Amino acid sequence: MASLDTLFSPFRLKSLALPNRIVMAPMTRSKSPGQIPGEDVARYYARRAAGGVGLIVTEGTSPEHLSASADANVPAFFGEASLKGWANVLKAVKAEGGHIMPQLWHQGVIRHPGSGPYPEQPSMSPSGLSRPGKHVAEPMTQTDIDAVVEAFAKSAGYAKQLGFDGVEIHGAHGYIIDQFFWDGTNQRDDSYGGSLEKRDRFAVEIVEAVRGQVGPEFPIVLRFSQWKQQDFSVKLAHNPQELERFLAPLVRAGVDIFHCSTRRFWEPEFPDTGSDLNLAGWTKKISGRPTITVGSVSLSEDFISTFAQKGTEAAGIERLLEMLDRGDFDLVAVGRALIANADWPQRIRDGRPVAPYDPQALATLD
Repeated sequence: MASLDTLFSPFRLKSLALPNRIVMAPMTRSKSPGQIPGEDVARYYARRAAGGVGLIVTEGTSPEHLSASADANVPAFFGEASLKGWANVLKAVKAEGGHIMPQLWHQGVIRHPGSGPYPEQPSMSPSGLSRPGKHVAEPMTQTDIDAVVEAFAKSAGYAKQLGFDGVEIHGAHGYIIDQFFWDGTNQRDDSYGGSLEKRDRFAVEIVEAVRGQVGPEFPIVLRFSQWKQQDFSVKLAHNPQELERFLAPLVRAGVDIFHCSTRRFWEPEFPDTGSDLNLAGWTKKISGRPTITVGSVSLSEDFISTFAQKGTEAAGIERLLEMLDRGDFDLVAVGRALIANADWPQRIRDGRPVAPYDPQALATLD
């Protein structure tokens, strides 16, 4: 079996010093009534810190914009009560020696008009499209854009004030930032639409505003994906050259780490090039920034014993370690396997069995 040394080696960037390369991926739990994370949420994250996770990225939280969320049970990252709840989560995680950063998540027009904790608020979208050809709202005005940019910056500032270890900006999966990235939902003819670089502008302004709030040493992570929940086959970049055009403005804006969301970590992103690099591998190679890989890590019972090359249906720990050892990416995000196994890192390190993920586990915060 391949060595676990790299997976359990320290990672350092700016003010962030992690004991290993394992990241808890953000997963929506909808267990925070009134948008306030309670004691059960604090215990949930603390158990993962105690179980050996190097960095916890929280479930998506709403930045300080009232149309950000479609679910009143998704926690907010603004308001006295919600921030007090997050301060308690932070305290619990730190008591276990853990590291944690919130993910800021604005759903845009995926939040249907009239839903969420503030149903009277209009939903936001670059062009009013929830998917290509489906018009459900009015296009965002410049005032709307400026307000959302400010919301991300303010909530990132709260994260630093509370003592979190960084902040992740959710720019993936067809939500508001990704709605600007994707030409299928961004049909604007102003400076926010058209070329890849123009479609980057909204995210660039958010990253720049966040950086202005948190200063130079506070890590900023940007999560992005090629696929969208509206269409799994979509690609923002069809080749390395387009990916470079997409990434360059974001690097200049101040992204420190790219969280590259794929459905299967072992799949080559641009197979026509003859390279087996995945999206995180190409992103690191092109941008020079550290990357997080994610996608079906440890979802099968036999993950520890499974080794798969490209083109197969499943890949195991040896394939993951091989890609990590050769420097394709720097960090590995684990999602649903950490719902089933709060101590997943310890189990992997010790060679103990990993419990399979059961969707019924979503009903609890064990």
